[in-house]
Amino acid sequence: MSTDTDLTDRIDAAARDVEDDVIEWRHHIHSHPELSNREEGTASFIVDRLRDFGYDDVTTDIAGHGVAAVLHGGAEPDDGHRRTVLLRADIDALPVREETDEDFASDVVDEDYPGGPFPVAHACGHDCHTAMLLGAAKVLREVADDLQGDVVLVFQPAEEGPPVDEDGGARPMLAALEDDVLADLDAAPTMAFGMHVAPGPSGWICYARDVQNASSELVKITVTGEQVHGSQPWSGRDPMPPAAEIVTAMGQVYRRIDAQDAVTVSIGHIEDEGRFNIVGESVTMWGTVRCLADGVMDRVNEIIEQTVTHIPEAYGCSGEVEFLQQVPPVVNDGGWIDAVLPTLERVAGEDGHVVEVPASMGYDDVSEFINAYGGVYALLGVQDVTVDGDGEPVPEDGGRGLVPNHSPRFYANDDALVTGVRMHAHVALDHLRGALEPEED
Repeated sequence: MSTDTDLTDRIDAAARDVEDDVIEWRHHIHSHPELSNREEGTASFIVDRLRDFGYDDVTTDIAGHGVAAVLHGGAEPDDGHRRTVLLRADIDALPVREETDEDFASDVVDEDYPGGPFPVAHACGHDCHTAMLLGAAKVLREVADDLQGDVVLVFQPAEEGPPVDEDGGARPMLAALEDDVLADLDAAPTMAFGMHVAPGPSGWICYARDVQNASSELVKITVTGEQVHGSQPWSGRDPMPPAAEIVTAMGQVYRRIDAQDAVTVSIGHIEDEGRFNIVGESVTMWGTVRCLADGVMDRVNEIIEQTVTHIPEAYGCSGEVEFLQQVPPVVNDGGWIDAVLPTLERVAGEDGHVVEVPASMGYDDVSEFINAYGGVYALLGVQDVTVDGDGEPVPEDGGRGLVPNHSPRFYANDDALVTGVRMHAHVALDHLRGALEPEED
């Protein structure tokens, strides 16, 4: 049996050994991106690597193209309580045309995706997440005999949201895991952990206490009128003017919500059925709602429904709204944060940085796993920025600076990936040996 110090040293050495492979895997995945619910090639690549590492317990085609692997630790727990840690990475890409100068940049176009064709790129860093978790899978496999519990590696599809008429993402994957993979374990997961690369200083580890990511939903608004020739709009009912008023009104929803509750409502896409000389039958608008405070989403949706109903009525039209793909907020409970900080600080090292950051209005459906099992979601800085005297990020000399996720110019530095590998592996190690869990009240 290795001592705790020996085991942490072995994990760090194994992470250094696998670093070049992780970078190579990340470049491959980045060059071959696939949109939500279409991650067939990515899933196949993941399975091949897991088989190479010696994983026998691998399940595929979970809620689409999800993959899960189970690693059974060979050591008995010191306290007699066997635990299971779930490590999760998302694997899908975005409909974004890449505008970086990377030699592994994507030129993929998906011709068949609903609503497409779309250019496809890993503009949110999921290529990094997948490669880092694969690296951790290899590292943990090498120390499996000394792990005091089980590890479930989850590679989740469709985090960015499946096509609107399809199911996908964390919720159906969690349900499928509980019916199959997790049902065969000695213990249900006692912690979930994941991370997201972010536009921060390369190698810095960040976290938010309590709410880290907002709740989210997809909003579909349809305004219906009566189609008619554009030369005589009085003969029909034009849905375009009320649709325009609804777009404007969505920008004012926040004024009916307590100013202390952060809310955004954005209309990002509009479709109509007309042409330049036709007043169309209907206009469809697609948007998103984000809320940080618990319970505010219900009030926002009441306001949206009132707006969508009454504005079209004034024009002799009708309006309806659907609330789809609802995702709960990511909440890092204070007890879990207190428990994980020593692990994150060990990973960062004496010269590293572990920094608390504000909540984000971005969403992530890792919340489904954390809500089910408890745990933590962390952030990993991956860009050419530093922090000034006021704590604000500023570009490094000669670097590419701060570029947000989902930008066509989003980039991630390869030298940060080994930190992500170590984070996954050390969190798993510490939780399984009972050193990383919140104190009981």
